[in-house]
Amino acid sequence: MPRQGVAVRDSAQSTTPAIEFQRGQFVLYRDPEMFWTGQTGHTFVCRISRVCLSDTYDLTPLPKGSPIYFANPDYMRLLPAVDAMRDIDTAPLSTDGAVDDMTAAAIAWLTQQHATANQRPELPAQRD
Repeated sequence: MPRQGVAVRDSAQSTTPAIEFQRGQFVLYRDPEMFWTGQTGHTFVCRISRVCLSDTYDLTPLPKGSPIYFANPDYMRLLPAVDAMRDIDTAPLSTDGAVDDMTAAAIAWLTQQHATANQRPELPAQRD
C-alpha cells in the first residue's frame, strides 16, 4: 500500500519516486523538448497552478512566462521551503559583517523575531 502523499507509477523510465505535488508548491521544471533538442533556458522555477486528473500538472513559470499545461511530473523537482529559508536559519549573527551577507527580507524577519522575543509578556486583565 503506498504511503500518504506518494503515488506509485509503473514507469520504468521514471528517475525518482513519483510524489503527488500540490497546488501552490514551487518546483524546478525541465522542459524535455527544449532539453533534448539542445536549446538553452530549458530549466526554470514554476509554481503549480493546477493538479490535473491525468497525473500531470499545469505550471506557471516564475517570475513570468507562458503557462505550461499538462507537465509530466518526471521532469519536476520540488523546491522545499527549508532550502529557501536556509540563509535565515543559519545566519551567523554574532560576527561583524554577517548582516552584509543577508538579504533585506532576512534582516527584517530577524529584527521582528528579536523584538518579539525580548518583549515582556502581558499579564491578563485582573477580574474584580
